[in-house]
Amino acid sequence: MKAIRGLKRALNDTGRYRYKSPELAVDHVVIGGGIVGLAIAQRLCQQFPSKSTYLIERHPRAGEEISSRNSEVIHSGLYYPEDSWKTKLCIRGRDLMYQRCKERNIPYRQTGKLVVASHEQLPYIHNLHQKSLRMKWPEFSLAGKEDRQDPVLPTELISGEQAREMESDLSKDIVGALWVPTTGIVDSHTFMQSLEKDIVESEQGQVAYGTRVVRLDPYIRSKRPANIPDTETGWILQTVTGKAEETDSILARTVINAAGLSSTFILNALLPQDQRIPMYYAKGSYAKYKGPGVSNVSHLIYPCPETGPTQHAFQSLGTHLTLDLDGNIRFGPDLQWIPAPDTFSDDPEQDTDFWMEHLTPDESQIAEMHQVVTQYLPGVTLDGLQPDYVGMRPKLIPPSGGFQDFVLRIDHPIDADYASIAEFRPMISLLGIESPGLTSSLAIAEQVVTGILKGGKTEV
Repeated sequence: MKAIRGLKRALNDTGRYRYKSPELAVDHVVIGGGIVGLAIAQRLCQQFPSKSTYLIERHPRAGEEISSRNSEVIHSGLYYPEDSWKTKLCIRGRDLMYQRCKERNIPYRQTGKLVVASHEQLPYIHNLHQKSLRMKWPEFSLAGKEDRQDPVLPTELISGEQAREMESDLSKDIVGALWVPTTGIVDSHTFMQSLEKDIVESEQGQVAYGTRVVRLDPYIRSKRPANIPDTETGWILQTVTGKAEETDSILARTVINAAGLSSTFILNALLPQDQRIPMYYAKGSYAKYKGPGVSNVSHLIYPCPETGPTQHAFQSLGTHLTLDLDGNIRFGPDLQWIPAPDTFSDDPEQDTDFWMEHLTPDESQIAEMHQVVTQYLPGVTLDGLQPDYVGMRPKLIPPSGGFQDFVLRIDHPIDADYASIAEFRPMISLLGIESPGLTSSLAIAEQVVTGILKGGKTEV
C-alpha cells in the first residue's frame, strides 16, 4: 500500500495577515461550530453566565462538516481501551445525551445493537463481553453517587439462533452475537439546534457564522492598545467575516480549538515547523438501501471489525447497518484514506480544505460494500444499494498506526515581557475527534469546562 501523506499546513502560513492589536477582549472563544464546539460553548455559557463566550464558525450554519456526515449513532463505549478518553467520554457522553434528549424532547431511539460473529470471530465478541464486565464508571458519572453499582456497559452473549430471532435475515454463518442494549440513534441536527438555542439565549453567549479565524498569536503586552488593561493575558485571534477585506482582532482570555478537520491547522500556527502535527484524512461512504434481505429490521447490526497485519479494529468499526428515526436503512461507513496534495498553493486554507473535493457520493464503493454486507445479511441485493453521502474523519496517525485516542492538549501563552503567567489562560485543542465524537460531545464539554477550566488543570 502506498504511503499516505499527512498535511502539516498552518494558519497564516504565508504571512498574509500581519499582527493587529485587539479591538476588544472576551473571556472565551470557541473555534468551530460542530457538535463538540456547540456543546463546549453551551456549557461555558451555563457554567460562567456572567462571562462572554463567542463561538466562531466559518460556515454559514452549524455542523457542516463532521457533525452532519455521520451515522447519528449513540455509541455505548464498547470498543476502545478501558482507560482511554474515547471509552470514558463515550460512556459519560452516552448518558448525558440520553438525558438531554429526554429533557428537551430531542428525537432519539434506544435501539440496541448486535455485534454479529462467524465461528472464527467468536473470540472477538467474547473479549468484548469480558471487557464490558470490567468497565468502571468515569469520573463525572460518580458525582454524588460514589457507591454506584449498576453496570457501566451491559452486554449479553447470545447464539446465532437467538440473534436470528431478533433479526431473521442474518446469515446462517453467524453463530454468535453480542447484544448491546445501550446503543441508539439520535436526530443530530435537532440536537445541535438545542445547543445553539441555549447559547444565543444566554446572557453573554454569541455565535458568529461565516467567520474564519485567519491568524492566532499569544498576546504581546508590549503591543497592547490603550483600551486593553495591562493585566490581561491570553490570545489574539484575527477573523474575517464573509468577504470582508479587513480583519477583526480579538483578545481571548481562553481559546477552545474545536475545529475538527482543521484543528491541527489552527494549532500548528503556534508550533515550529519541525514540531507541526500532521492531519490524515479518512473518507467514509454511506449507501442507502431499499430491497429484500432486511425485513422488519429494528436494531443496529455491526459486523466484527477487520483485524490483521494491514487492518486494525480501531480504524473502523466496519460497514454496518444503521437506521434513521424514520426507519430508513443505511450501510456504512467504509474506510478510504485520502492523501494530502503533492504540492501546495499560496492559500493554506484552500490547501487544508482539499478533502472537500472527495465528498461527492458515487458508486465506486457500492460493489465492495455489498460484498462485505452480504457476509452477514446475504439477502441484500446490489441493485438495492445507492450512494447516499460521504463523511471525513480527522486522523492523527496514518493507516495501520494502531489505536489513537482523543487528544485534549493545553497550550499556554508565552509573553516575552513576563517570566511567568499570573493567570490560567489556556488554549485547549481537541484533536482527532472522530467517532465516537458525537456521543462524547457533552462529556468532552464537561471535561473541558468543569475538569480543566474550573478545575484549574494545566495539563491532562
